[in-house]
Amino acid sequence: MRNLDKPKRRWHIVVFLLPAVLVYTAIMIIPLFGTLQLSLFTTIDREQVFIGFDNFRTLLGDERWSQSFWNALKNNAWFFLVHMIVQNPIGIAIAAMLSSSALRFSSFYRTAIFIPTILSFVIVGFAWKLILSPIWGIAPGMLDAVGLRFLFEPWLGKEEYALTTVALISVWQFVGIPMMLIYAALLSIPDEVLEAGEIDGLTGMSAFWKIKLPLILPSIGIISILTFVGNFNAFDLVYTTQGALAGPNYSTDVLGTLLYRTFFGFQMQLGDPNMGSAIAMMMFLVILIGVCIYLFGIQTRMRRYQF
Repeated sequence: MRNLDKPKRRWHIVVFLLPAVLVYTAIMIIPLFGTLQLSLFTTIDREQVFIGFDNFRTLLGDERWSQSFWNALKNNAWFFLVHMIVQNPIGIAIAAMLSSSALRFSSFYRTAIFIPTILSFVIVGFAWKLILSPIWGIAPGMLDAVGLRFLFEPWLGKEEYALTTVALISVWQFVGIPMMLIYAALLSIPDEVLEAGEIDGLTGMSAFWKIKLPLILPSIGIISILTFVGNFNAFDLVYTTQGALAGPNYSTDVLGTLLYRTFFGFQMQLGDPNMGSAIAMMMFLVILIGVCIYLFGIQTRMRRYQF
């Protein structure tokens, strides 16, 4: 007789999860621990010698290394801040306009704005270098055509403008992602809620601020953390537009380019995989702290807005 009290084993859960777990372990977990292990060693006479956390002490304490690291971290923070201040609000505003039933050709606008996100970093970087070139770029001519030629500067060639310019290029490329996520969140709001607001006299912008915005805050939180992770992993666009040296004078240097030069070497600089791994672990630590702050400090406060 079958024992009805015996819990049923749900093997199908293991079967479906196992492939994803194996792939994630192979391409994420094992390399992560390999990087951590490499950061705890140094090369002496072509042999790996265990030195504990000395590489991290050198990275944070040595004047030459710490200056490069803190400069890259500061640039990463500014890169992220530009995206939060410019990209995400613009994406939310565009999504709000596209969600309006009165707007014609909204599908065309969505497609046009989203297309740059699927372009290669190499294409985007070199295209904007040509556009902004003071010699053969079209930017000076376009500004001249509207009487604003005096505003043009070699933005990618000046230390005070270069990082912000690269960040704005990235904003242009990726503004379609927050736009689409917020657009989907706005469409998921039940019509009954909006109709109830109309009965109370909430229409137009007042309906957006008092009804729609609180309901899409969880989506805005997700966009914010994705922006944080993506920008603190930034490398491709900076490398394409400014090179591995992140010029001019390291003004666009981020943790990704610092890691690249340190790990693989560049020009006359020899590669140091151990110090490069230490920088990679510091990048991981910064991102981990930011994600934990969001998950445990911010997301829990947003749950009351969810249905």
